[in-house]
Amino acid sequence: MTQNPIICAIDTPDIQQAEELAMALQGRVGGLKLGLEFFAAHGRAGAAIVASHRIPVFLDLKFHDIPNTVAGAIRATAGIDCFMMTVHAGGGKAMMRAAADAAMEVATVTGKARPMIVGVTMLTSLDQSDAASIGVSGNLSDQVKRLADLAYNSGLDGVVCSPQEIALLRDHCGREFKLVVPGIRPAGSQADDQKRVMAPQEAVSQGADYIVIGRPITAAADPKAAAQDIASLLKLAMPA
Repeated sequence: MTQNPIICAIDTPDIQQAEELAMALQGRVGGLKLGLEFFAAHGRAGAAIVASHRIPVFLDLKFHDIPNTVAGAIRATAGIDCFMMTVHAGGGKAMMRAAADAAMEVATVTGKARPMIVGVTMLTSLDQSDAASIGVSGNLSDQVKRLADLAYNSGLDGVVCSPQEIALLRDHCGREFKLVVPGIRPAGSQADDQKRVMAPQEAVSQGADYIVIGRPITAAADPKAAAQDIASLLKLAMPA
């Protein structure tokens, strides 16, 4: 368990807003997640600007392509000061292995810490019926477990999973395999486009290493206070 497991999702193309949040949330969250919306607008340069505010950055671009292309994308972006990056576990073992190897190469060349590479299992916007519509037969949790096994055996550091799979994967994959969990909604928050959600205290108590929280913090009247309130609640739930 990290000292502060909260990763705040900065889902905006507005770089000024992203910088303001980075400064406001220093010391109150464990890191910031920059995703496709932000990266499409500002690329490497924008990510580097946010990272310059000395807050850990999780670069969530969910690479999914042939192994050589994904390895090239990791080499092109892993030099940014980020501590974690994502690929889609559905891309297969060779692709994930190529991503992990490329991250190590970049760390060796740049002298920077190797970013963790985690595999996205099934998006939290999907439920059982959605999974069936894209050809996933059987239980959704079984598919997540299969993809987590594949990620583990491909040399990845962990996976992104929904709250419903935390206990299953923690028991199955062991303590060192990182579980990054979106779909976190504090009491009173709307689920929005997330279908498989959980309160932050429960997610942490079940074994999540990182919990990703966006709008309950970023859309709050006082994001700094909202983050601090969640962090205070988590201290009671985190294992000693």
